[in-house]
Amino acid sequence: MIRQDTIDSAIKTLFDGIEFTKKPEGLYDPLRYMISIGGKRLRPKLCLTTYSLYKNKISPGVLEPAAGLEVFHSFTLIHDDIMDRSPLRRGVDTVWKKWDGDTAILSGDVMCIDSYSRIMKAPRKVQGEVLELFSKTAAEVCEGQQFDMEFESRDDVPMEEYMNMIGLKTGVLIACSAKMGALIAGASKEDCDNLYDYGFNLGLAFQVADDFLDAYGDEKVFGKPIGGDIVNSKKSWLTIRAMEKASDSQKKDLLKAMAMPVLSSEEKTAKITCVKSLYDTLGVTSDAQRTILDLNDKALESAAKVCSGVRYERLRRFADRLIGRTK
Repeated sequence: MIRQDTIDSAIKTLFDGIEFTKKPEGLYDPLRYMISIGGKRLRPKLCLTTYSLYKNKISPGVLEPAAGLEVFHSFTLIHDDIMDRSPLRRGVDTVWKKWDGDTAILSGDVMCIDSYSRIMKAPRKVQGEVLELFSKTAAEVCEGQQFDMEFESRDDVPMEEYMNMIGLKTGVLIACSAKMGALIAGASKEDCDNLYDYGFNLGLAFQVADDFLDAYGDEKVFGKPIGGDIVNSKKSWLTIRAMEKASDSQKKDLLKAMAMPVLSSEEKTAKITCVKSLYDTLGVTSDAQRTILDLNDKALESAAKVCSGVRYERLRRFADRLIGRTK
């Protein structure tokens, strides 16, 4: 099994040295910018982590696909930030804010194309399966984003629909990352499927945690303004759960609060404070933390079907690092 510090070093080297076409600078500079501002690199790390369960050294055949997963994720962030009008990403200006919307759209498009060129470098023996997995995942991520946007105009989103949406928008790419590493390493179909389930449930836990931190996190740690979902009247796990638990009068109060104007910083603060007060009254924060842990346990049940001992501990530690920020 490959050592954890070897994986961490490989990821650092991979992204320190990643290259994109140089000209035109106006198209490719945003790509370099998105990669340079960092991030957790959890998708390529997960890909190499599952690969490491079966191999003793890292080969070039897994590094480029791992990089492709991060490049694709960065593409989705560029476009998400345009749709959400988010000014900050990882504590710095988003691409549309630093350049403009048109540049962000086009640079995002070419970033998506670049991700495919990297995924294509998977070993020939599994190249078809890897591409099929990635293409299916890419389409599902777009489906999830569409559902997310449609929810903004609805007051009656059931939790089942919401969980399906975050499964598509977030869960499937993390699941794809877990399965892709195992697939490239030559794991059995059963192991690949169980690792997909492990990644999928971790992805759900990660998104619920993200929703929680959007309202209750530390802006310096979270990397973007706290309360963004509330300001933009976006449906989050907290909103859906609050509507489930609220009385008729509390539902009216919550809908009224979510409709508050946000034309000034004072109005934004007032809206965030009002909505969070209702969350606190309804106890949805503890519900969210409990759900995160339940999903984590479900992920680890799938991990236990794949391996035991030090290999299982590798997967358990990855999960703990992923959701530990909400404990």
